[in-house]
Amino acid sequence: MKLQTQVPLSKPERQIDYASRILLLGSCFSENIGGKLNYHQFQTEQNPFGILFHPISIKNLILKAIEGYTYTEADIFYLNEQWHCFDAHSHLSAVSKEDLLNSLNGALESMGKWLRQASHIIITLGTAWVYVDKETEGVVANCHKVPQKRFQKSLLTVADVTRSLRSIVNEVSAINPTVNFVFTVSPVRHLKDGFVENQCSKAHLISAVHEVVGQSNNTQYFPSYEIMMDELRDYRFYTKDMVHPNEVAIDYIWEKFKGMWISDTVEETMKKVAEVEKGLQHRAFNPNSEAHRKFINSLDQKIDYLKKEYPFMNFDNRSL
Repeated sequence: MKLQTQVPLSKPERQIDYASRILLLGSCFSENIGGKLNYHQFQTEQNPFGILFHPISIKNLILKAIEGYTYTEADIFYLNEQWHCFDAHSHLSAVSKEDLLNSLNGALESMGKWLRQASHIIITLGTAWVYVDKETEGVVANCHKVPQKRFQKSLLTVADVTRSLRSIVNEVSAINPTVNFVFTVSPVRHLKDGFVENQCSKAHLISAVHEVVGQSNNTQYFPSYEIMMDELRDYRFYTKDMVHPNEVAIDYIWEKFKGMWISDTVEETMKKVAEVEKGLQHRAFNPNSEAHRKFINSLDQKIDYLKKEYPFMNFDNRSL
């Protein structure tokens, strides 16, 4: 007896291994997948401008990074004792405008480098609802608690989203012909927009992604939204806010992603990395004991082996 539907998945040709360079952009779910990749020591760069919820903000930053744009004081504003930028998440905001501009331009430089070198770009779309600045008529990535009367809330059409995604694919492919795009729609429910409005938003995103994927050879779709809705269709897989997938759900979707996108050839290496990561989290009852010294020596040998094989791996910022 089958008690669960399964979303069919097929392995793509260009899978991810330890030679891959992976840029992740988009909603907070991209950080969930990015965290798993980072844990296993893949070469990743994750949301240089912080969480980005909709396709226009992602497109705008990608185009600025490609053209070598430089942020100036005209691009930022002061509010609530901090400097902000409508292009970036609030975690880049700073007390000093110089610090903010340095962060913005550093993030843009990093994004430009990764766009040119990435083997895979994973883009997670969260919503098709956007806020338009009435003063500039531009779509913002983050409102930074600016009074809502300054903005007009609008739902992007399928055509709007499709144009943005095509622009991303075309512009990046022009500077990086071998890049592979992985699009996914976030399973996070944007219920502040409304229950019906959230479903309409997700439908627009899904329709647009499938239109782009159907017309591009270097694009694929990973159904994280569908897995959450059809395989994990129970509130026990959400956090207390009933909006975000919980740790069990994230682990489940990660396993699906890994089975589809991560090459079988790196499975043993991933296991070795996980052993080291778990070892670094170990807390000894007696740090001065002979047993603990042997444990540390064994762990150091494992790290040395991995770093010899994969020099980019870095365990220095892990705990012990």
